[in-house]
Amino acid sequence: MSSEVWVALTDEQRCLPFQLVEKGYDVWLGNNRGNKYSKKSVHHSPGSNEFWDFSIDQFAFHDIPNSIEYILEVTGQPSLSYIGFSQGTAQAFATLSIHPLLNQKIDVFVALAPAMAPSGLRNRIVDSLMKASPDFLFLLFGRRSILSSTTMWQTILYPPIFVRIIDTALAALFNWRCRNITRTQKLAAYLHLYSFTSTKSVVHWFQIIRNKNFQFYDDELYAPFSIVDSERFYKPVKYPTRNIKTPIVLLYGDSDSLVDINTMLQGLPRSTMARAIATYEHLDFLWASDVDRQVFGHVFDALKTHSREAIAPETDSKLLDGRVSTDSRSSNTSVQRVRVKDPAFNGTR
Repeated sequence: MSSEVWVALTDEQRCLPFQLVEKGYDVWLGNNRGNKYSKKSVHHSPGSNEFWDFSIDQFAFHDIPNSIEYILEVTGQPSLSYIGFSQGTAQAFATLSIHPLLNQKIDVFVALAPAMAPSGLRNRIVDSLMKASPDFLFLLFGRRSILSSTTMWQTILYPPIFVRIIDTALAALFNWRCRNITRTQKLAAYLHLYSFTSTKSVVHWFQIIRNKNFQFYDDELYAPFSIVDSERFYKPVKYPTRNIKTPIVLLYGDSDSLVDINTMLQGLPRSTMARAIATYEHLDFLWASDVDRQVFGHVFDALKTHSREAIAPETDSKLLDGRVSTDSRSSNTSVQRVRVKDPAFNGTR
């Protein structure tokens, strides 16, 4: 995904960035390195393997901290609030767990459809791929961007057919039915669902799901056809998420197959607040027909409750991160500001 998913809506009242701007917040949208807005680097060409040699670890160690520092430097504010969706939440969990001082610069972390240790995938083929060694996955998908041809199919397929294909894939992989999203909204949003990311990032997610552990990337340096469990002499390091000091508010769907809320809460501080949204699945937090009524109120309450009294709402900054999958240098990260001249129509990112 890219930050387009936040604004790919058919009406203004369901667009969270627009509503935050209307309330006087300064809204920034984050993009992962490698996606359509972040394919430049001063060190490597996008055509090289080195450019795509990144996983969640690089986002946590470099990209998210650098994005936050850049926003605070430009705005002159001492802190901001972070709103993440899906992988955007995973990257924040990882970042805050290993950067103690960064916790002081985040007023509150609102996690929509949080992803930390998904319980698994419904599809048996993909489930088998999860259990394969990284070498096999790199042989299958290459060491650069994964499924790059998807953007071509977005362009050449008739939109209703593309929507049907995406609906079928989501049902097969995650058992999502997307009944809370209208057909018109799907036509507007599904074309923005995919953006480039590295194969290594997907491999990292497979490791997390397979081991049921929110861990650092594991090179798994053993023979691809070995009996894995019997030949391991170490255990991958887990992100110390219980060390997070920033207030956390989880908003999750009770029909979301990717969220195991009990497991997630065990790995987070006891002060973490969690609220289930009835009948909601993963993508509903972006595009559901009633997302403004079901979700936005909880977001606004969290921002109001945890914003520092010294910062007036008119100048408070918000970083919205909707990263779903995705050389450790900040030059690969793109963070762009939302300027709304006419809130009904003009959202520039």
